[in-house]
Amino acid sequence: MSQQATPSHDDAPGASSAANATAAPKPMAGIRVLDMARVLAGPWIAQLLADFGAEVIKIERPGTGDDTRTYAPAFESTTQPGATMSSYFASVNRGKRSITIDFSKPEGAALVRELALETDVLIENYVVGTMARYGLDYATLAKINPRLIYISVTGFGQDGPYSSRPGYDAIVQGAGGLMGLTGEPDVRADGSRGSGPIRVGMPITDVLTGTYGAFAVASALRQRDTTGVGQYIDLALLDTTVFSLCYSGINYFVTGKSPQRVGNGSVLVGPANSYRASDGWLTIMVGNNLQFERFCGVLGLPGLLADPRFADSHLRVQSVAALEAIIVPLLAQNTVAHWVSAMETAGVPCGPINDIAQLFADPQVNARGMVKKIHHPVMGDLPLLANPLRMSNAPVSYDIPPPMLGEHSDEILGKVLGKSAQEIAVLKQNKIV
Repeated sequence: MSQQATPSHDDAPGASSAANATAAPKPMAGIRVLDMARVLAGPWIAQLLADFGAEVIKIERPGTGDDTRTYAPAFESTTQPGATMSSYFASVNRGKRSITIDFSKPEGAALVRELALETDVLIENYVVGTMARYGLDYATLAKINPRLIYISVTGFGQDGPYSSRPGYDAIVQGAGGLMGLTGEPDVRADGSRGSGPIRVGMPITDVLTGTYGAFAVASALRQRDTTGVGQYIDLALLDTTVFSLCYSGINYFVTGKSPQRVGNGSVLVGPANSYRASDGWLTIMVGNNLQFERFCGVLGLPGLLADPRFADSHLRVQSVAALEAIIVPLLAQNTVAHWVSAMETAGVPCGPINDIAQLFADPQVNARGMVKKIHHPVMGDLPLLANPLRMSNAPVSYDIPPPMLGEHSDEILGKVLGKSAQEIAVLKQNKIV
Protein backbone atom coordinates (compact mmCIF):
# COMPACT_ATOMS: atom_id res chain seq x y z
CA MET A 1 0.00 0.00 0.00
CA SER A 2 2.82 2.37 0.77
CA GLN A 3 5.08 3.57 -1.98
CA GLN A 4 8.12 1.53 -2.99
CA ALA A 5 11.19 2.49 -1.01
CA THR A 6 14.47 3.19 -2.76
CA PRO A 7 16.66 0.07 -2.52
CA SER A 8 19.93 0.33 -0.63
CA HIS A 9 22.39 -2.14 0.74
CA ASP A 10 24.35 -2.83 3.89
CA ASP A 11 28.12 -3.34 3.69
CA ALA A 12 28.25 -5.94 6.46
CA PRO A 13 30.19 -9.14 5.79
CA GLY A 14 28.08 -11.95 4.36
CA ALA A 15 26.64 -10.29 1.27
CA SER A 16 27.43 -12.25 -1.87
CA SER A 17 28.50 -9.10 -3.67
CA ALA A 18 27.93 -5.37 -3.55
CA ALA A 19 26.40 -5.53 -7.01
CA ASN A 20 23.79 -8.10 -5.96
CA ALA A 21 22.96 -6.15 -2.79
CA THR A 22 22.52 -2.91 -4.71
CA ALA A 23 20.29 -4.50 -7.33
CA ALA A 24 18.07 -6.39 -4.91
CA PRO A 25 14.91 -4.73 -3.60
CA LYS A 26 14.53 -4.84 0.14
CA PRO A 27 12.31 -7.77 1.17
CA MET A 28 9.80 -5.52 2.97
CA ALA A 29 9.95 -2.60 0.54
CA GLY A 30 6.48 -1.21 -0.14
CA ILE A 31 5.07 -2.45 3.20
CA ARG A 32 3.79 0.20 5.59
CA VAL A 33 3.62 -0.62 9.30
CA LEU A 34 1.85 1.24 12.09
CA ASP A 35 3.77 0.60 15.32
CA MET A 36 1.32 1.38 18.13
CA ALA A 37 3.24 -0.78 20.63
CA ARG A 38 5.38 0.30 23.53
CA VAL A 39 8.45 -0.93 25.41
CA LEU A 40 10.00 -4.05 23.80
CA ALA A 41 8.14 -7.02 22.26
CA GLY A 42 5.91 -5.03 19.88
CA PRO A 43 8.52 -2.42 18.91
CA TRP A 44 10.97 -5.28 18.31
CA ILE A 45 8.62 -6.68 15.64
CA ALA A 46 8.46 -3.31 13.93
CA GLN A 47 12.23 -2.78 14.06
CA LEU A 48 12.89 -6.17 12.49
CA LEU A 49 10.49 -5.30 9.66
CA ALA A 50 12.15 -1.89 9.27
CA ASP A 51 15.58 -3.51 9.07
CA PHE A 52 14.42 -5.21 5.89
CA GLY A 53 12.88 -2.16 4.28
CA ALA A 54 9.38 -1.68 5.70
CA GLU A 55 8.18 1.88 6.18
CA VAL A 56 7.38 2.07 9.89
CA ILE A 57 5.29 4.83 11.45
CA LYS A 58 5.49 4.83 15.23
CA ILE A 59 2.39 6.29 16.89
CA GLU A 60 3.16 7.70 20.34
CA ARG A 61 1.38 9.57 23.11
CA PRO A 62 1.73 13.36 22.85
CA GLY A 63 4.11 14.76 25.43
CA THR A 64 5.42 11.46 26.80
CA GLY A 65 5.75 8.95 24.00
CA ASP A 66 6.90 5.36 24.43
CA ASP A 67 7.48 4.46 28.09
CA THR A 68 11.12 3.63 27.36
CA ARG A 69 11.95 7.20 26.34
CA THR A 70 12.37 7.94 30.07
CA TYR A 71 14.54 4.90 30.87
CA ALA A 72 18.16 5.49 31.92
CA PRO A 73 20.90 5.65 30.77
CA ALA A 74 20.53 8.03 27.86
CA PHE A 75 22.65 9.37 25.04
CA GLU A 76 23.29 13.13 25.24
CA SER A 77 23.05 15.32 22.16
CA THR A 78 26.25 16.53 20.57
CA THR A 79 24.50 19.53 19.01
CA GLN A 80 21.57 20.49 21.26
CA PRO A 81 22.36 20.91 24.96
CA GLY A 82 19.80 19.12 27.11
CA ALA A 83 18.49 16.84 24.37
CA THR A 84 18.74 13.14 25.25
CA MET A 85 17.65 9.74 23.95
CA SER A 86 17.23 6.66 26.10
CA SER A 87 19.57 3.86 25.06
CA TYR A 88 16.70 1.41 25.66
CA PHE A 89 14.45 3.32 23.28
CA ALA A 90 17.24 3.62 20.70
CA SER A 91 17.88 -0.13 20.82
CA VAL A 92 14.41 -1.09 19.52
CA ASN A 93 13.22 1.86 17.43
CA ARG A 94 15.62 2.43 14.56
CA GLY A 95 14.13 2.58 11.09
CA LYS A 96 10.96 4.33 12.28
CA ARG A 97 9.30 7.72 11.95
CA SER A 98 7.45 9.13 14.97
CA ILE A 99 4.07 10.85 15.05
CA THR A 100 2.20 11.77 18.21
CA ILE A 101 -1.55 11.13 18.25
CA ASP A 102 -3.94 11.21 21.20
CA PHE A 103 -6.29 8.47 20.06
CA SER A 104 -8.26 8.63 23.31
CA LYS A 105 -9.97 11.59 21.64
CA PRO A 106 -12.37 10.88 18.76
CA GLU A 107 -10.40 13.08 16.37
CA GLY A 108 -7.20 11.21 17.21
CA ALA A 109 -8.82 7.80 16.76
CA ALA A 110 -10.14 9.00 13.41
CA LEU A 111 -6.59 9.92 12.36
CA VAL A 112 -5.39 6.44 13.24
CA ARG A 113 -8.20 4.95 11.16
CA GLU A 114 -7.13 7.13 8.25
CA LEU A 115 -3.58 5.80 8.60
CA ALA A 116 -4.84 2.23 8.93
CA LEU A 117 -6.61 2.61 5.60
CA GLU A 118 -3.18 3.23 4.02
CA THR A 119 -1.37 0.54 6.01
CA ASP A 120 -0.37 -3.10 5.57
CA VAL A 121 0.47 -4.05 9.16
CA LEU A 122 -0.65 -2.70 12.55
CA ILE A 123 1.12 -3.72 15.76
CA GLU A 124 -0.32 -3.02 19.22
CA ASN A 125 0.27 -4.30 22.75
CA TYR A 126 -2.48 -2.73 24.82
CA VAL A 127 -4.53 -4.55 27.45
CA VAL A 128 -7.19 -6.80 25.90
CA GLY A 129 -10.23 -4.72 24.91
CA THR A 130 -8.47 -1.34 24.92
CA MET A 131 -8.37 -0.84 21.16
CA ALA A 132 -12.03 -1.78 20.75
CA ARG A 133 -13.01 1.10 23.04
CA TYR A 134 -11.61 3.54 20.51
CA GLY A 135 -12.81 1.77 17.39
CA LEU A 136 -9.27 0.67 16.56
CA ASP A 137 -9.65 -3.09 16.98
CA TYR A 138 -9.15 -5.54 14.14
CA ALA A 139 -12.86 -6.15 13.55
CA THR A 140 -13.44 -2.45 13.00
CA LEU A 141 -10.34 -1.71 10.92
CA ALA A 142 -10.69 -4.81 8.74
CA LYS A 143 -14.03 -3.46 7.51
CA ILE A 144 -12.32 -0.43 5.99
CA ASN A 145 -9.11 -2.26 5.04
CA PRO A 146 -9.62 -6.01 4.48
CA ARG A 147 -5.94 -6.38 3.52
CA LEU A 148 -4.77 -5.24 6.95
CA ILE A 149 -2.61 -7.59 9.02
CA TYR A 150 -3.19 -6.76 12.66
CA ILE A 151 -1.01 -8.21 15.44
CA SER A 152 -1.86 -7.91 19.14
CA VAL A 153 0.93 -8.65 21.61
CA THR A 154 -0.10 -9.42 25.19
CA GLY A 155 1.27 -11.30 28.16
CA PHE A 156 -1.25 -14.13 28.20
CA GLY A 157 -3.28 -13.92 24.98
CA GLN A 158 -6.73 -12.69 23.97
CA ASP A 159 -8.62 -15.48 25.76
CA GLY A 160 -8.26 -17.81 28.72
CA PRO A 161 -8.51 -17.08 32.47
CA TYR A 162 -5.34 -14.92 32.51
CA SER A 163 -6.11 -12.78 29.46
CA SER A 164 -6.69 -9.61 31.51
CA ARG A 165 -3.40 -9.91 33.40
CA PRO A 166 -0.51 -7.58 32.56
CA GLY A 167 2.36 -9.61 31.17
CA TYR A 168 5.78 -8.24 31.98
CA ASP A 169 8.79 -10.29 30.91
CA ALA A 170 9.88 -11.35 34.40
CA ILE A 171 6.34 -12.42 35.28
CA VAL A 172 6.11 -14.59 32.19
CA GLN A 173 9.59 -16.04 32.67
CA GLY A 174 8.25 -17.33 35.98
CA ALA A 175 4.78 -18.39 34.84
CA GLY A 176 6.09 -19.95 31.62
CA GLY A 177 8.49 -22.37 33.28
CA LEU A 178 11.67 -20.67 32.07
CA MET A 179 12.66 -19.29 35.45
CA GLY A 180 11.97 -22.68 37.00
CA LEU A 181 14.67 -24.12 34.69
CA THR A 182 17.17 -21.32 35.24
CA GLY A 183 19.51 -20.99 38.19
CA GLU A 184 21.30 -23.27 40.56
CA PRO A 185 19.61 -26.26 42.20
CA ASP A 186 18.32 -25.95 45.73
CA VAL A 187 21.22 -28.22 46.71
CA ARG A 188 24.38 -28.36 44.60
CA ALA A 189 26.24 -31.57 43.75
CA ASP A 190 28.75 -30.85 46.52
CA GLY A 191 25.95 -30.54 49.09
CA SER A 192 26.03 -26.74 49.43
CA ARG A 193 22.87 -24.66 49.08
CA GLY A 194 22.09 -23.17 45.68
CA SER A 195 20.49 -19.86 44.83
CA GLY A 196 17.12 -21.04 43.50
CA PRO A 197 15.27 -19.77 40.40
CA ILE A 198 16.96 -16.95 38.47
CA ARG A 199 15.58 -14.66 35.80
CA VAL A 200 17.47 -14.70 32.50
CA GLY A 201 19.69 -11.61 32.56
CA MET A 202 17.75 -9.74 29.85
CA PRO A 203 14.05 -9.74 28.83
CA ILE A 204 14.34 -12.82 26.68
CA THR A 205 10.59 -13.54 26.46
CA ASP A 206 10.00 -10.07 25.00
CA VAL A 207 12.75 -10.55 22.42
CA LEU A 208 11.60 -14.06 21.50
CA THR A 209 7.99 -12.89 21.21
CA GLY A 210 9.01 -9.99 19.00
CA THR A 211 11.06 -12.28 16.79
CA TYR A 212 8.21 -14.77 16.41
CA GLY A 213 5.93 -11.82 15.74
CA ALA A 214 8.04 -10.65 12.81
CA PHE A 215 7.94 -14.18 11.39
CA ALA A 216 4.14 -14.23 11.83
CA VAL A 217 3.80 -10.93 9.98
CA ALA A 218 6.03 -12.11 7.14
CA SER A 219 3.98 -15.32 6.87
CA ALA A 220 0.71 -13.38 6.86
CA LEU A 221 2.02 -11.07 4.13
CA ARG A 222 3.03 -14.07 2.07
CA GLN A 223 -0.43 -15.60 2.46
CA ARG A 224 -2.03 -12.27 1.57
CA ASP A 225 -0.14 -12.40 -1.72
CA THR A 226 -2.27 -15.45 -2.52
CA THR A 227 -5.61 -14.62 -0.88
CA GLY A 228 -5.65 -10.84 -1.08
CA VAL A 229 -6.94 -10.75 2.50
CA GLY A 230 -5.21 -9.82 5.75
CA GLN A 231 -5.71 -11.46 9.13
CA TYR A 232 -5.54 -11.11 12.89
CA ILE A 233 -2.53 -12.43 14.85
CA ASP A 234 -2.94 -13.13 18.58
CA LEU A 235 0.60 -13.31 20.03
CA ALA A 236 1.26 -13.97 23.72
CA LEU A 237 4.48 -13.89 25.72
CA LEU A 238 3.33 -16.96 27.66
CA ASP A 239 2.71 -19.00 24.50
CA THR A 240 6.10 -18.03 23.10
CA THR A 241 7.83 -18.99 26.33
CA VAL A 242 6.11 -22.38 26.52
CA PHE A 243 7.02 -23.15 22.90
CA SER A 244 10.62 -22.07 23.50
CA LEU A 245 11.05 -24.64 26.26
CA CYS A 246 11.70 -27.07 23.40
CA TYR A 247 12.98 -30.46 24.60
CA SER A 248 12.89 -29.38 28.26
CA GLY A 249 9.11 -29.21 27.98
CA ILE A 250 8.74 -32.44 26.02
CA ASN A 251 11.00 -34.29 28.48
CA TYR A 252 8.27 -33.88 31.08
CA PHE A 253 5.85 -35.95 29.01
CA VAL A 254 8.43 -38.72 28.78
CA THR A 255 9.49 -38.83 32.44
CA GLY A 256 6.47 -37.37 34.24
CA LYS A 257 8.92 -35.24 36.22
CA SER A 258 9.67 -31.53 36.01
CA PRO A 259 13.26 -30.91 34.85
CA GLN A 260 15.38 -29.60 37.72
CA ARG A 261 17.64 -26.57 37.76
CA VAL A 262 21.29 -27.44 37.12
CA GLY A 263 22.81 -23.96 36.97
CA ASN A 264 25.29 -23.80 34.11
CA GLY A 265 25.73 -27.56 34.16
CA SER A 266 24.14 -30.20 31.96
CA VAL A 267 21.99 -33.27 32.58
CA LEU A 268 23.13 -34.79 29.28
CA VAL A 269 26.92 -34.53 29.02
CA GLY A 270 29.91 -33.77 31.18
CA PRO A 271 32.00 -32.21 32.35
CA ALA A 272 29.89 -29.27 31.21
CA ASN A 273 29.77 -26.18 33.36
CA SER A 274 31.22 -22.75 34.03
CA TYR A 275 34.56 -22.85 35.79
CA ARG A 276 36.72 -20.24 37.47
CA ALA A 277 40.16 -19.65 36.00
CA SER A 278 42.83 -17.52 37.67
CA ASP A 279 41.54 -14.31 36.08
CA GLY A 280 37.89 -14.93 35.21
CA TRP A 281 35.36 -17.51 34.14
CA LEU A 282 35.04 -19.86 31.21
CA THR A 283 32.58 -22.48 29.98
CA ILE A 284 33.62 -25.99 29.00
CA MET A 285 31.27 -28.42 27.26
CA VAL A 286 32.64 -31.95 26.84
CA GLY A 287 30.07 -33.57 24.58
CA ASN A 288 31.38 -37.10 24.00
CA ASN A 289 34.04 -39.64 24.99
CA LEU A 290 36.59 -38.48 22.43
CA GLN A 291 36.32 -34.92 23.70
CA PHE A 292 36.71 -36.21 27.26
CA GLU A 293 39.91 -37.99 26.27
CA ARG A 294 41.23 -34.76 24.78
CA PHE A 295 40.09 -32.78 27.82
CA CYS A 296 41.99 -35.12 30.13
CA GLY A 297 45.06 -34.67 27.94
CA VAL A 298 44.91 -30.88 28.25
CA LEU A 299 44.66 -31.12 32.05
CA GLY A 300 47.33 -33.81 32.29
CA LEU A 301 44.90 -36.33 33.77
CA PRO A 302 45.10 -39.43 31.54
CA GLY A 303 44.32 -41.61 34.53
CA LEU A 304 40.72 -40.42 34.56
CA LEU A 305 40.07 -42.39 31.38
CA ALA A 306 40.41 -45.65 33.30
CA ASP A 307 38.12 -44.58 36.14
CA PRO A 308 34.80 -46.45 35.71
CA ARG A 309 32.88 -43.51 37.20
CA PHE A 310 33.80 -41.44 34.15
CA ALA A 311 33.54 -44.05 31.39
CA ASP A 312 30.79 -42.28 29.42
CA SER A 313 28.71 -39.09 29.46
CA HIS A 314 25.86 -40.60 31.46
CA LEU A 315 28.22 -41.84 34.19
CA ARG A 316 30.13 -38.56 34.23
CA VAL A 317 26.87 -36.66 34.79
CA GLN A 318 26.02 -39.01 37.66
CA SER A 319 29.50 -38.54 39.16
CA VAL A 320 29.84 -34.83 38.41
CA ALA A 321 30.68 -33.87 42.01
CA ALA A 322 33.60 -36.30 42.13
CA LEU A 323 34.81 -35.23 38.67
CA GLU A 324 34.65 -31.51 39.43
CA ALA A 325 36.47 -32.00 42.74
CA ILE A 326 39.42 -33.08 40.59
CA ILE A 327 39.27 -30.60 37.72
CA VAL A 328 38.14 -27.36 39.44
CA PRO A 329 41.42 -26.80 41.36
CA LEU A 330 43.44 -27.41 38.20
CA LEU A 331 41.40 -24.99 36.07
CA ALA A 332 41.86 -22.28 38.70
CA GLN A 333 45.64 -22.40 38.26
CA ASN A 334 45.76 -20.73 34.85
CA THR A 335 44.11 -17.93 32.87
CA VAL A 336 40.97 -17.95 30.77
CA ALA A 337 43.03 -17.23 27.64
CA HIS A 338 45.34 -20.16 28.39
CA TRP A 339 42.52 -22.66 28.77
CA VAL A 340 40.52 -21.38 25.78
CA SER A 341 43.61 -21.67 23.57
CA ALA A 342 44.59 -25.10 24.91
CA MET A 343 41.06 -26.51 24.63
CA GLU A 344 40.58 -25.08 21.15
CA THR A 345 43.85 -26.64 19.99
CA ALA A 346 42.75 -30.00 21.40
CA GLY A 347 39.25 -29.78 19.91
CA VAL A 348 37.38 -29.38 23.19
CA PRO A 349 34.43 -26.90 23.13
CA CYS A 350 35.36 -24.02 25.41
CA GLY A 351 34.85 -20.27 25.60
CA PRO A 352 35.23 -17.26 27.87
CA ILE A 353 32.38 -15.80 29.88
CA ASN A 354 32.56 -12.20 28.72
CA ASP A 355 31.11 -9.17 30.38
CA ILE A 356 29.63 -6.63 27.96
CA ALA A 357 32.88 -4.62 27.69
CA GLN A 358 34.82 -7.78 26.85
CA LEU A 359 32.14 -8.79 24.37
CA PHE A 360 32.44 -5.59 22.33
CA ALA A 361 36.23 -5.89 22.36
CA ASP A 362 36.05 -9.45 21.05
CA PRO A 363 37.68 -9.80 17.61
CA GLN A 364 35.00 -12.18 16.34
CA VAL A 365 32.18 -9.78 17.30
CA ASN A 366 34.04 -6.96 15.56
CA ALA A 367 34.80 -9.08 12.51
CA ARG A 368 31.09 -9.80 12.17
CA GLY A 369 30.23 -6.10 12.34
CA MET A 370 27.75 -6.52 15.20
CA VAL A 371 27.81 -2.81 16.14
CA LYS A 372 26.60 -0.27 13.61
CA LYS A 373 26.86 3.48 14.04
CA ILE A 374 23.81 5.36 12.76
CA HIS A 375 24.00 9.12 12.46
CA HIS A 376 21.21 11.10 14.11
CA PRO A 377 20.91 14.83 13.28
CA VAL A 378 20.38 15.72 16.96
CA MET A 379 22.08 12.93 18.90
CA GLY A 380 25.12 12.42 16.66
CA ASP A 381 26.43 8.91 15.97
CA LEU A 382 24.48 6.23 17.85
CA PRO A 383 26.10 2.80 18.26
CA LEU A 384 23.37 0.17 17.78
CA LEU A 385 23.43 -3.61 17.56
CA ALA A 386 23.35 -5.05 14.06
CA ASN A 387 20.67 -7.39 12.82
CA PRO A 388 22.17 -10.92 12.89
CA LEU A 389 20.60 -12.09 9.62
CA ARG A 390 23.13 -12.31 6.79
CA MET A 391 21.18 -12.93 3.62
CA SER A 392 23.15 -12.78 0.38
CA ASN A 393 20.47 -10.93 -1.58
CA ALA A 394 18.38 -9.27 1.14
CA PRO A 395 20.26 -6.30 2.57
CA VAL A 396 19.54 -4.90 6.01
CA SER A 397 18.80 -1.17 6.33
CA TYR A 398 20.45 1.08 8.90
CA ASP A 399 19.66 4.40 7.27
CA ILE A 400 16.92 5.77 9.57
CA PRO A 401 17.95 6.56 13.16
CA PRO A 402 15.61 6.16 16.16
CA PRO A 403 13.25 9.16 16.05
CA MET A 404 12.80 12.01 18.49
CA LEU A 405 9.25 12.22 19.88
CA GLY A 406 6.86 13.44 17.18
CA GLU A 407 9.79 14.21 14.87
CA HIS A 408 7.85 13.27 11.73
CA SER A 409 4.31 14.30 12.65
CA ASP A 410 4.02 17.03 10.02
CA GLU A 411 5.63 14.85 7.35
CA ILE A 412 3.30 11.90 7.98
CA LEU A 413 0.16 14.02 8.21
CA GLY A 414 1.06 15.88 5.05
CA LYS A 415 2.55 13.19 2.80
CA VAL A 416 0.63 10.12 3.93
CA LEU A 417 -2.76 11.62 4.79
CA GLY A 418 -2.62 14.68 2.58
CA LYS A 419 -3.40 17.15 5.37
CA SER A 420 -2.85 20.82 4.63
CA ALA A 421 -0.65 23.04 6.82
CA GLN A 422 -3.83 24.67 8.15
CA GLU A 423 -5.39 21.30 9.05
CA ILE A 424 -2.20 20.24 10.80
CA ALA A 425 -2.14 23.52 12.77
CA VAL A 426 -5.71 22.89 13.96
CA LEU A 427 -4.83 19.33 15.07
CA LYS A 428 -1.92 20.72 17.07
CA GLN A 429 -4.02 23.53 18.54
CA ASN A 430 -6.59 20.97 19.72
CA LYS A 431 -3.76 18.77 21.12
CA ILE A 432 -4.73 15.83 18.93
CA VAL A 433 -1.13 15.57 17.68
